[in-house]
Amino acid sequence: MQIDSYQQATQYLSGMDKDLASLIALVGPCTHEPKPEREPYEALLRAVAYQQLHSRAAEAILGRLLNLYSGHMPAPAQLLASEFEALRACGFSARKIETLRGIAEGALSGVVPERRVADAMSSDELIECLVKLKGIGRWTVEMLLIFTLARLDVLPADDFGVREGYKRLKNLDKAPTPKIMMQLGHAWSPYRTIAAWYLWRVPR
Repeated sequence: MQIDSYQQATQYLSGMDKDLASLIALVGPCTHEPKPEREPYEALLRAVAYQQLHSRAAEAILGRLLNLYSGHMPAPAQLLASEFEALRACGFSARKIETLRGIAEGALSGVVPERRVADAMSSDELIECLVKLKGIGRWTVEMLLIFTLARLDVLPADDFGVREGYKRLKNLDKAPTPKIMMQLGHAWSPYRTIAAWYLWRVPR
C-alpha cells in the first residue's frame, strides 16, 4: 500500500515539474520509511535531539539517553524525575533539557496526544496544538508528521535541506525563503512529503 502511494506520488510529481522528474529518475524509487509504531511523545523527544545537529551526533545523544533507562525511552514521569546533570551528560543543552521536560509535562497533561488521538487530528491541528510547548516549533512537529504519523502531504519549508535542495535543483543563486518555499510547495500537494524526501537528496 505504501509502495503504491509512493509510485503514485512520484508519477504525479514527475508530471508537475521536469526538474523534479529528472531528480526522481536519478535518485530512484522513494524509500521513505516512517516509524509508525512510535508514540508522539517519543517522536518529539527524538526530534528535539536532532534539532540543529547532524544525524550522527543526535544518534549518539539519543543512545546515551536510552542507556540511562536500560535501553528504553523514559516514560514522562521518569524523565521529569531525572537529574539535570544526568541529562546534560547525554549531550543535551540546558535549553533542550527544558524542552524535553516540557514535552514530558505535556504528555502527562494531555497536550501531547496519544497516537490514536493524533491519528484523528489534521496536520494543522497538531501543529497548532504542539507549538504551544516551549522549544517546540513548526519544524519539530513536521518531523513528527513525516516520520511517525506517515503523513504524505507535509513540506517542512523551514528546513535548510529542503530549501537548499530546491536551490540546487533549480540552479538558483540563493535558497528561497521559508514563505516562498511554502508557496512553491502548494503545487506538489497532496505529495509534499515525497517532494521533500527528494529535495533532501539533490546532489551537491
